[in-house]
Amino acid sequence: MKISYNQLKTLVDFDHNPHKLGEILTNTGLEVEGIEKVDAVKGGLEGLVVGHVVSCEKHLDADKLSVTKVDVGGESLLDIVCGAPNIAAGQKVIVALVGATLYPSSGEAFTIKKSKIRGAVSEGMLCAEDEIGLGQSHAGIMVLDTELPVGSPVAKYFNLEPDYLIEIGLTPNRADAASHLGVARDIKAVNNSAIRLPDVSNFALGTSSASIDLQVEDAEACPRFCGLEIKNIEVKESPEWLKRFLNTIGVNSINNIVDITNYVCHYLGQPMHIFDADAISGDKIIVKCPTSGTELTTLDGTSRKLSGTDLAICNADGPMAIAGVFGGLKSGVKPTTKNIFLEVAYFNPVSVRKTASKHGLKTDASFRYERGTDPNMPPFAIKFAANLIQELAGGDFCDKMFDIYPSPIQNFEIDLKIKNIDRLLGKALGEELILDILGKLDISLISKSEGQLKVSVPPYRVDVTREADVVEEILRIYGFENIELSEHLSSDFIAAFPEKDPETLKVKLSEALTAQGFNEIQSLSIVRPSDNQWLEQQDSVVKLLNPLSEELSEMRQSLLFSGLNALVYNVNRRNKDLKFFEFGRTYTKNTVDGQTKIKENKVLGVWMSGNIATESWMQKTSAVNYHHLFQVVSQILTLMKVKKIDTNETANQAFAYGLEHVVRNKVLVKFGLVNPTLAAQADLKQQAFYAEFDWDLLCKLYSSENKFVEIPKYPEVRRDLSLVLNKSVKFDQIKKAAFNTEKKLLKSINVFDVYQGEKLPEDQKSYSVSFILQDEEKTLNDQQIDKTMQKLMAVFESEVGAVIRK
Repeated sequence: MKISYNQLKTLVDFDHNPHKLGEILTNTGLEVEGIEKVDAVKGGLEGLVVGHVVSCEKHLDADKLSVTKVDVGGESLLDIVCGAPNIAAGQKVIVALVGATLYPSSGEAFTIKKSKIRGAVSEGMLCAEDEIGLGQSHAGIMVLDTELPVGSPVAKYFNLEPDYLIEIGLTPNRADAASHLGVARDIKAVNNSAIRLPDVSNFALGTSSASIDLQVEDAEACPRFCGLEIKNIEVKESPEWLKRFLNTIGVNSINNIVDITNYVCHYLGQPMHIFDADAISGDKIIVKCPTSGTELTTLDGTSRKLSGTDLAICNADGPMAIAGVFGGLKSGVKPTTKNIFLEVAYFNPVSVRKTASKHGLKTDASFRYERGTDPNMPPFAIKFAANLIQELAGGDFCDKMFDIYPSPIQNFEIDLKIKNIDRLLGKALGEELILDILGKLDISLISKSEGQLKVSVPPYRVDVTREADVVEEILRIYGFENIELSEHLSSDFIAAFPEKDPETLKVKLSEALTAQGFNEIQSLSIVRPSDNQWLEQQDSVVKLLNPLSEELSEMRQSLLFSGLNALVYNVNRRNKDLKFFEFGRTYTKNTVDGQTKIKENKVLGVWMSGNIATESWMQKTSAVNYHHLFQVVSQILTLMKVKKIDTNETANQAFAYGLEHVVRNKVLVKFGLVNPTLAAQADLKQQAFYAEFDWDLLCKLYSSENKFVEIPKYPEVRRDLSLVLNKSVKFDQIKKAAFNTEKKLLKSINVFDVYQGEKLPEDQKSYSVSFILQDEEKTLNDQQIDKTMQKLMAVFESEVGAVIRK
């Protein structure tokens, strides 16, 4: 269900912002699923202010341009070039400041920039109505008649306050809250404020004689029916305030008459229907169930056969509408309609539910009727709607208003025991507080005796019919969070509480790496002093007090050296194609306040050397390279669901080159080509690649959650560019420049070919890069795609010195 924040304010007073209001409603049982800002016009006129034209002179180099100085409330006047013929000194105008984005009535949006026009500096723009989306006129700039000070937001002048759409996941039992009034009642109960219904005291019947008679034959299916005839109305476009309200809640504006019915339905929760009075044959309306097989063409143009149990609103010739569900095509309001008949009724929920289900129809009206509406609302709603019609469409009320209500629906009377309330709540609130909360919910006290209450519940609360229901009402207004947990609380449950078990994660990663041809190794934690010298933390080396030999006398600070020894051992035995991993520990010491502490760090090491695959007649093989290791690192991060990482080049001298992935300012993994000098020191005669993960940090970042996103509705588009670059330019520079330039449409970027050779200078290379573009709200057109690619090419040329190969 969709609710307008601004319209709620017309019904009840509250000071909460939309998000705080969302929390309050959720706590009362009306779960808010989303809150979205809705601008009255696109962009909300943000960055547009009231300005005063202090001076206006003709441009020296252009007859049709003027150079103005405009006061917008800043420290200095703005120089603005304007081409409007009606510009003059002394005017108050609309000024789009530098940085403001304009959304014109037609064409693409554009952003205002400081520029030079024919040599004259222009620091903004003076706007016509079509340039800011407020109309179609481009005859000249808009001149304002206002006392607002300069610098005031233009949105304030036009009274274009933004609205907020509050989407509520309405549970089936809360039929009473299927409207702005229903939601306002809960706010009233929590805030202890009053409901402010529209004033209908000025409603008065007219003098024109009513020509239409009304008869209700099935009072069980239609307990109450109100009707009013109005003559000489004018069907036309709705005013802006009404269109804005309907737009906020996602309802299309049709015309002033139809829009009023939608407004009343969503505002008060009371569906209503309006008939073209001249299409009511026999000047008679009969509420009955037509004979089985009777046909009715509904507003959607579909011919439907009614059963003998479908309640319909009929005239002398047959049905005009399916009661509480859908109107008929012939009797609906048309642009030429002059006389109308308003129908506001209370229908039996069971009858409407059966009919709507039988015909497969789900409308705003049936949604409310089949759950149960307020039987006391029709007289008020018809007066409210009639006043709106007279205000927006003119017309004359006839001298008779029908209200057929032979068997009034009574309030529910419920007996309550204080001890049962305390037991179900888990807390004794006291009789005074209980009665106070019930009063805020329009539940009145009939009588009370010792330990017992008898209360009256209004019939619009169709879900409150038992003692337990009343207790639930008390609880949701008092607040679930205000019920303290018992010291002796216990419960039985079957639930899964996934934990980050490092051993389980080890098994998970081990299986994944083994599946890719890796073997797990276990190595000594003792290394040579010459190994640790490759690392920067010399003062944190942990030395053995009683080493077995001079060579093995220190604890390792990295798994790298132990793994290199394993590689050498295998290569010397003609086993050259190697992939290893190890879960191990490294050791460092810290001295704080004179005390030395040794820290044990858990690490995952990954080594690759030789060929990527064993040589075979079925496939050619190739030597392991840096990109193979990069792919393994990426797969591990994906498996552990790690995102939002920063990447830097590593300065670690143990690597000839490589990268570091950083999360929260901590190095998660460092990887690259092992320094050839270090490899030679270990007596390894082939290249080796190594990655080292901080295992504790990796486990901490792991998430067992599976997040799903909806498959995009609109297609993606691929565009390719060939960039000639200096060899020093990294792909990461290109990627960052691209995503900084286009954050909305650009989804991914990839290099699919690299060329270096005789056709290019020695210090240059060529990248073939693909770009995937997609708009999640609409299908991209060629103009948008070309505009985006032009922006990207300009950035590549200016920021990374690229030459675009055409």
